[in-house]
Amino acid sequence: MSNDRHVGLASLCVLGAGCLWGLYWIPVRALAAAGLTGATGSLVVVAIALAILIVALLLRREPIGHADGLALAASATGGAAFMLYSIGLVEGRVSSVILLFYLTPVWTTMITAFVLRWPVPRLRYAVIALGLVGLVLVLGADGGVPLPHAPGEWLGLAAGVLWSISSVGMRVRGELAPWPGSAVFAAGALTAGLLVWALLPVGSTGPIHADGATGAWALAAATVWWIGSMLALVWATTRLEPARVGILLMSEVLVGVVSSALFAGETLTGMQIAGAALLLAVGVLDALG
Repeated sequence: MSNDRHVGLASLCVLGAGCLWGLYWIPVRALAAAGLTGATGSLVVVAIALAILIVALLLRREPIGHADGLALAASATGGAAFMLYSIGLVEGRVSSVILLFYLTPVWTTMITAFVLRWPVPRLRYAVIALGLVGLVLVLGADGGVPLPHAPGEWLGLAAGVLWSISSVGMRVRGELAPWPGSAVFAAGALTAGLLVWALLPVGSTGPIHADGATGAWALAAATVWWIGSMLALVWATTRLEPARVGILLMSEVLVGVVSSALFAGETLTGMQIAGAALLLAVGVLDALG
């Protein structure tokens, strides 16, 4: 398969994963409604995913120990990013958490330009500035300071920073295969989730009302989102420029904002809609550039 076809397939994988993760708030909030609030529901999901991945690795006899240390750290950091994002979707507005996560082009451009000294097109700096304007519109729609307020929003912002670091690391050292990479990814997520659960006052677990539907949501979140989409994403991020990964994942913004408005009643003001539209337009313009 030619390099161009690899890039095209990788781009489709990232785009599809973004659309899928735009709906991820549905299972985690279903678990929260059953009493698995805060980090608890996400920990259950990731524990299931990690157990399945470990079994798969044993059956496939794919070793992890010989992998490059930076590749392992990058995958684990990516898992931590998505765990913070998962918890943020429970503790904050879906649309705000998603938009804060998608400040990733800012961080990836800074890392690639100023740390790695990779060439960065001038257009990317311009669209980043426009993206920040869009973010100000989203967070400052109520007339207050345009900064995150709820714990979930801060978790979404931190998740974006960690994901930028992870995607750059996976691009620099992409030797880790998808299955081992996904297992390390889930292990990093589980570690981050335990730290959040132990150290941060995010939510509180009340009486748990688990039933068949709760188990189905947990299993679906583990297999469809944390295994299926992550296998594709880990494979794809090693073949794409980091900022482009963040841009293609912005498909999640559209899916998440629209789905939360339709099914969770999270209506946006005119200014917030304008800000979200600007962020989407910036992603398209950056990709074209």
